[in-house]
Amino acid sequence: MSATKTMLSEKTMEMIKSTVPVLEQYGEQITKHFYQTMFSNHPELLNIFNQTHQKQGKQPRALAASIYAAAQHIDHLEAIMPVVKRIAHKHRSLGIKPEHYPIVGKYLLIAIKDVLGDAATDEIIEAWKEAYGVLADVFIQAEAQLYKEAEEAQGGWKDFRKFIVKKKVKESDVITSFYLMPEDGGAIAEFLPGQYVSVKLNIPGEEYTHIRQYSLSDSPGKDYYRISVKREAATADKAAGIVSNYLHDHVQEGDIVELSAPAGDFVLDTSDAPIVFMSGGVGITPLLSMLNTVLERQPKRNVTFIHAAINGKVHAFHDHISQLAKENENISYYICYQSPSEEDREKYGFAKEGYIDLDFIQSVVKNKDSQFYFCGPVPFMKIIYYALKEWGVREEQIHYEFFGSAEDLTK
Repeated sequence: MSATKTMLSEKTMEMIKSTVPVLEQYGEQITKHFYQTMFSNHPELLNIFNQTHQKQGKQPRALAASIYAAAQHIDHLEAIMPVVKRIAHKHRSLGIKPEHYPIVGKYLLIAIKDVLGDAATDEIIEAWKEAYGVLADVFIQAEAQLYKEAEEAQGGWKDFRKFIVKKKVKESDVITSFYLMPEDGGAIAEFLPGQYVSVKLNIPGEEYTHIRQYSLSDSPGKDYYRISVKREAATADKAAGIVSNYLHDHVQEGDIVELSAPAGDFVLDTSDAPIVFMSGGVGITPLLSMLNTVLERQPKRNVTFIHAAINGKVHAFHDHISQLAKENENISYYICYQSPSEEDREKYGFAKEGYIDLDFIQSVVKNKDSQFYFCGPVPFMKIIYYALKEWGVREEQIHYEFFGSAEDLTK
């Protein structure tokens, strides 16, 4: 990445940085136009991209944020390498290849020109063309390394591999686990606790393939992968989840699904520092993998696990974590229910009614120097992030994962 500075002229970098205010104002409009135009001319790419995130505007927002960050840091791209790494993992998991980058570049430049009109001078377009080429090379190289590692790992594979659903287990009213073993009977790749797999499905009646990422919800080292999927019901502002409902309603034991090799950079810190897991809803899945791994590999490490749910009916894995806490004095387990039922009050002995806040975190977490991991709905994660920052927890101690397109918790 240090070579990037010499690959772009000072004039080009100045031109790109001059577009930062425009991108801040028109970035999302540009990326929406980009996706519409690209998919209109290359509908085959709909087999890769999450169509639901397109409709909800998540993907255009995420891309706009990435372009804005790249423009801001064009003269020192080292600053955005963590973001590049995260996106590269997603791309490898989805099957993005080098040949896709020229297509994206072509329609991104068209979108910039169409949206900005005369303000997008030939000089600006040429600067962005040059900068995009450099950025594309950075991603292509990062992804090539990840493809190589995935394929060459013991039990690894290239692209997608067929897996049999060996077991299907209902974990709550809304979450079901799928135990997946390779159809070919071969070994499966190790993974780091917190990583995910992409599930590719051809759903009857759907024109395009659907690919979704699901966190692995058990510790590595087994002869199966486990994913635990929340049924995404329809709400006033979004349609029901096509893939999650298909998995719940139609995929049965003995059926075949296709998986990419494990990916992701949200992974467990293996130091001896105390660790705090905070999950909201189905955000429990990667943290459960981490918890199980800590117990297997660092059985004396101090762990605090806080889970937030609407009520007991949608709370998955309670019995498992409760049992671990009873058997291991170094594990503390706390439940927060937003709207507990009378049965919840009698059965669960939850620690807090309502929402997690800083006062509650401080009441159960005694060591501010812990490593903090959290995952859940974006509003939940924003509350946790700001609470930790208010407490004075250092950024390097804060780790979080987004399901789907990453967003900025600081906004």
